[in-house]
Amino acid sequence: MEGMHDVFGRLAELRLVPVIKLPEPQLAVPLAQALLAGGLPCAEITFRTAAAADAIALIAECFPELLVGAGTILTPEQAERAASAGARFVVSPGTNPAVLKRCAELGVPAIPGACTPTEIEAALALGVVVVKFFPASVMGGVAALKAFAGPYPAVRYVPTGGIDASNMSDYLALPQVLAVAGSWMVEPRLLVEGRHDEVSRRVREAVAAAGRAGSARGSGDAS
Repeated sequence: MEGMHDVFGRLAELRLVPVIKLPEPQLAVPLAQALLAGGLPCAEITFRTAAAADAIALIAECFPELLVGAGTILTPEQAERAASAGARFVVSPGTNPAVLKRCAELGVPAIPGACTPTEIEAALALGVVVVKFFPASVMGGVAALKAFAGPYPAVRYVPTGGIDASNMSDYLALPQVLAVAGSWMVEPRLLVEGRHDEVSRRVREAVAAAGRAGSARGSGDAS
């Protein structure tokens, strides 16, 4: 299985993580096709439904070029199920030492949640290098991440929560932001209704916006 730096490096290239709640596993294949058609070979399938593990397994088997991860991982047992299904990374809303320990044993990179200095330091003490800043919009958004940059210059973030097409570029302009995650590109109703062209359209728009944000950051327009 890939190492932590391989996965994080790929996320840094893609800049976007679609967060998807799938009610039925059979929706996984058309979802993956829509993401790839939009130019984004990445997906975080949340363990908020019973379909998650089966959906991840389908994507991992049928689309090995797609970086598929598991979200809302709350227990070591869920981490095991995600890894067995083929998840190449796991994401949690908080920092659970037991989950991180099991992920390390399984060789699966983990992105735990943290949104305060105390939580960031707790994650650092456990060897974490990338945290999920969640819920981003509620916990100070871009301003909070700028403030964290001073005392924690080595930490990288994947902001999640309240991020959409209107503000994603503000986050991506920050050098400490590895990627942004959100569900606006892939709303469950679009998949249930079979509106895969709309998913691909939203993904293409997000990919283009992420590219512009990256160009601006690289040119020094963003601080």
